[in-house]
Amino acid sequence: MSLPRFALAGLLVLSPLAAMAQDGASQPPRREITVSGEGQASAAPDLATITFAVQRNAATAREALDQSNESMAKVIAGMKELGIEPRDLQTSGFSISPQYRYDNANGNEQKPPELVGYEVRNGLTIRLRDLAKSGDILDRAVTLGVNSGGDIAFAVDNTDKLRVDAKTAAVKDATQTARALAEAAGVGLGDVVGIQTVEMGMPMVPMPAPMMRADAAALKSSVPVEAGETTMRANVTMTFAIVPKS
Repeated sequence: MSLPRFALAGLLVLSPLAAMAQDGASQPPRREITVSGEGQASAAPDLATITFAVQRNAATAREALDQSNESMAKVIAGMKELGIEPRDLQTSGFSISPQYRYDNANGNEQKPPELVGYEVRNGLTIRLRDLAKSGDILDRAVTLGVNSGGDIAFAVDNTDKLRVDAKTAAVKDATQTARALAEAAGVGLGDVVGIQTVEMGMPMVPMPAPMMRADAAALKSSVPVEAGETTMRANVTMTFAIVPKS
């Protein structure tokens, strides 16, 4: 008795699948080695970010604000005179805070706080593209009324090349480790079968500038500033096939 046509079609479809399953089961597990590598690349920074503030105290908020406004206007004008473009000047903080005095009465009894004035703080962040002006910027800012802050951070504006160089160094490091392990194990190193990269990033590391004082005469004509180097780091994880040693 012959089978119906639909039954024969089903057998034709199932047979290749069964064969594939049998072939997969008979294949030996792939032999691999997985290693990690780290690389870094450094370059002289070409960008700086400087943050400082004008801080003023007075009996009233109005008086403190007027003094702060006057000083900050002079600072901004001075920065523009030194060639800083408006796009590189940004207000980075503003606050008005009441100032209190706390006294203890006889018997260590706490008196109610006494309002003695107000403090106004106006911050300014400068993006500096000509690092040779760093010292002059800090010096001029103090001369014009800056008396708080003074943090400076350096970075590389275009990090594309640094990223590539760091990853390339990480790959070389991982490959060297894999070759050493394969040699020690008495096997050969085959093709790369997998690779993953992790960028460690390149944070702008703040470098505190000399403490700013209201007395500009205490400073030299130009504040000494050293930019150093900026470093980009990268990690990679690589998987190699293991082959018989030739």
